Amino acid sequence: FAALEAQEHVKNALLYNRIDPRLGGVLLCGEKGTAKSTNVRGLAALTDQHVVDLPLNITEDMLVGAIDFEKAVHDGVRTFSGGVLAKADGNILYVDEVNLLPDSIVSTLICAAASGENLVEREGISHRHSCKFVLVGTMNPEEGKLRPQFLDRFGLYVDVTGEKDVAVRSRIIRRRMEYERDPAVFASRWENETKQLQSKIKRARKLVSGMTVEPAIRSLAASYAQQAGCEGNRCEIILTRTAGAVAAWNGKD
Repeated sequence: FAALEAQEHVKNALLYNRIDPRLGGVLLCGEKGTAKSTNVRGLAALTDQHVVDLPLNITEDMLVGAIDFEKAVHDGVRTFSGGVLAKADGNILYVDEVNLLPDSIVSTLICAAASGENLVEREGISHRHSCKFVLVGTMNPEEGKLRPQFLDRFGLYVDVTGEKDVAVRSRIIRRRMEYERDPAVFASRWENETKQLQSKIKRARKLVSGMTVEPAIRSLAASYAQQAGCEGNRCEIILTRTAGAVAAWNGKD
């Protein structure tokens, strides 16, 4: 993550969600080949989280979990076998091409993201478990739009475009080739920067947990939301929490 060149908006949006998971994740919208998934996996490695991929062909049983039929047949006992949502708890749930997901999966995912838990009641099984995760989605707008109610579940949105500066593009190529030549040597070269980032994230998470919001900030966020014609109050809440994450990232309380 420390070695990634450019795409600062993407990196910041991911970092702010790590500092305060209540932001609700991030939607990365743009063309392919701009290091979207590399950024996500880099942050996960940096913070000891796992990236749980949500395949486009996923079924509802695979998502929420179901009865362990093998155990039921062999032992005669009905037990619950967790799905992708169980694996995602405490981690990053990564949905590539999120705009192509079936509507039924989108609805289930929305409920889980909003409640922070998964309740499964079927075939004589009633099971509830935590599924608090950072939701990261990517999409190419040329392949279709995202349903408004699902778009609303992402706290932050980033337009991702390719780098235009030739010098920066050259550095990206060089670092990628250096990594491919010897990943271990490359990682050791960035070890100090990585440790600094890890310490900064830990400090920011502590700061944001005890942070208070001044009345003037609440009024400013509400004013922005009102000017933009936003429905509901989600906008100003996310604005305020993001401002807190930015402050904490910069060492302020």
